[in-house]
Amino acid sequence: MDQTLAETLVVWRRHLHAHPELSLREASTAAFVCARLAELGVPFVAGVGGHGVVATLARGGSNRSVGLRADMDALPITEITGLPYASTTPGVMHACGHDGHTASLLGAAALLARNPTWTGTVHLVFQPAEEGEGGARSMLAAGLLLRFPMERIFAYHNWPGLAAGTVAVHDGPVMSGGTRLTITLRGHAGHAALPHLTRDPMLAAGHLLVALQSVVSRTLDPLESGVVSICMLEGGVASNQIPAEVCLRGSVRSFTPAVRAQMDAAIARIVDGIAAAFGMQATLDLPPGLSATVNHRAEAHLAAAAVAGAGLALRRDLPPAMTSEDFSWFLHERPGAFLWIGNGAGADLHNPRYDFNDAILPAAATALAAVARAALGEG
Repeated sequence: MDQTLAETLVVWRRHLHAHPELSLREASTAAFVCARLAELGVPFVAGVGGHGVVATLARGGSNRSVGLRADMDALPITEITGLPYASTTPGVMHACGHDGHTASLLGAAALLARNPTWTGTVHLVFQPAEEGEGGARSMLAAGLLLRFPMERIFAYHNWPGLAAGTVAVHDGPVMSGGTRLTITLRGHAGHAALPHLTRDPMLAAGHLLVALQSVVSRTLDPLESGVVSICMLEGGVASNQIPAEVCLRGSVRSFTPAVRAQMDAAIARIVDGIAAAFGMQATLDLPPGLSATVNHRAEAHLAAAAVAGAGLALRRDLPPAMTSEDFSWFLHERPGAFLWIGNGAGADLHNPRYDFNDAILPAAATALAAVARAALGEG
C-alpha cells in the first residue's frame, strides 16, 4: 500500500472514531462511507437492512463472487483516552474497533479498484448494529444475498494482545455463541428497619448471583467451555427501603447447542429454586441469541494462504475466544471465514481506554483484498 492511501485511511479512521454512533443510529457513519466510496468511484447501495451500505466492484471475465464485511456501530461507553481525536459524542465511543474495520474495508475497496489482476464481483458489506442489535440478520432479511449474490464471505476483527498486523486464522470455532440474560425478581417492598414485613429481592439477588456461578463449574463437563456473567444489578430507589423488584442482566456464552441447552436448563432451575426459597416471583428472559462463529475449513485454508501470499505474518495456533459476533449469521448462509488481526499492546476491547491501532490499517486492508482475490481466482 502506498503512503498516501495509508495516511488517508488514518484520517478516515480517526474521523469515525471522533464521531461514533450507536447501533441502529449509524446514519452519519453510513453517509461518510458512501461519500468515501463515491470519491473512490465505487458504486454502492445505501439503506440495506437499516443503515447498511453495500458497494460493488465488478469486472467481466468471471462469474465468481465474494463478500467482504465490516461493522460500523459503536458502544455506550464513555471514552477516557484523552486522544486528540477522542469521541465527541457523550457516552458513546468506538471501544471495539469498528471504526478501524470500516476504514480497512474502504482501504480494501481502494486496493481492489486499483488492481487489474482479478475478475469477478466483490461486494463490500458495511454492516450496522453488530453490537447485539441484529444488524446481520436485518441485512439478510432485506435480501442481501439475493440482491448481491456472493459465493463466500469474509471479515475480520482486530485483536488486542496479538502482535500488530499478525493475522490469525482458525480452523473451526473462532468465537462463541451468546445471548443476553435478564432475570427479574419480584418481592414485597417495605421499610429497611422492618425486613420481616417484606420479601427482599435484593437478598435473593445476592444468592442468585453467587449460585449462577455454579452453572459452568458444576453443570458442564470440565472439557467443555461456557460463560455465565452477570454484569448489571438494578434495584432500589432509597437507602432505607427494601425494594419490590431487582433485575439482573448479563450474558451466556458457549460453542455448541448441546452445551447451551445444558446451561439454559441449569439457569432456569437455579432461578426457580432461589425464587421459591425467598418467596419471590421470578421472570427469566433467555432468548436464543447468536450461534458460534465457526469458520468453514476450505475458506479458512484459502484465507490463510492468501494472507501468507500477501507477505503478512500468519498464526494458525490460537484458541477461540468466548466473545461473540453476529458475522455467524452470514456463515450460516454462505461459506466463509472470520479472521483476527493483531492490534498489538494496549487496552482490551470494550474498555474506555481502548483505541484501534492505526498502524495495522495497511495490513488489514491488504489482507481483505488478498482474500477476495484468492476467492475469485480459485478454480
